[in-house]
Amino acid sequence: MCELLGMSANVPTDIVFSFTGLMQRGGRTGPHRDGWGIGFYEGRGLRLFQDPAASSESEVANLVQRYPIKSEVVIGHIRQANVGNVCLSNTHPFVRELWGRNWCFAHNGQLAELNSSITFYRPVGDTDSEAAFCDLLNRVRSAFPEPVAVEQLLPVLVEACTEYRGKGVFNCLLSNGDWLFCFCSTKLVHITRRAPFGPARLKDFDMIVDFQAETTPNDVVTVIATEALTENETWHRYTPGQWALWRHGECVAQGQS
Repeated sequence: MCELLGMSANVPTDIVFSFTGLMQRGGRTGPHRDGWGIGFYEGRGLRLFQDPAASSESEVANLVQRYPIKSEVVIGHIRQANVGNVCLSNTHPFVRELWGRNWCFAHNGQLAELNSSITFYRPVGDTDSEAAFCDLLNRVRSAFPEPVAVEQLLPVLVEACTEYRGKGVFNCLLSNGDWLFCFCSTKLVHITRRAPFGPARLKDFDMIVDFQAETTPNDVVTVIATEALTENETWHRYTPGQWALWRHGECVAQGQS
């Protein structure tokens, strides 16, 4: 299985700390050696870094680790391949344009063949993950040819994710840069950090950060992951079928499918 990493914050925030922990699991403390990727939203723009090499050995990952990009929404992924070759075109996260915005998606799990009709979006690679993403966006585009508020969009997203979950394992992160949607099929956790901030220690790497020194009292930062990244904080586990919508670090909608 792959692992996911997401962030929603109310101020531009760097995710170097969490990313440093995750990249160790890509071949050093975990088996996810088959590529990695991470996308940072900056307004309507999206900085995307990908590499089919193991993240623990990747020079591109080292660059990202040294380069504290600040963003309000981030989606990351480390891959353990089960469907599709190990190559750049099969590396998450995947990105497509819809309604004049970059939509970014990453998936953890494995799906049986989808009964999807190709109407507009087509996969570039040959993973079940990208096929599901294209199918999801085709459903959204068909239901709403013009942009709508995310609150109107949620029933379509939840219905699709519930259907995919019935075909296997479907944990996912999805964003258009304004909000971050997550869906849990089997494993997903989150933590929201706000004042009073304290120190955090990574599980997979000898690194401690005192967030008190790195933040202001008004900062709110939520991190979502497949498994907890720190060992001295309380992470909240999602139940199978649970979904949530995050904006500016706060949960603005949630439910159970």
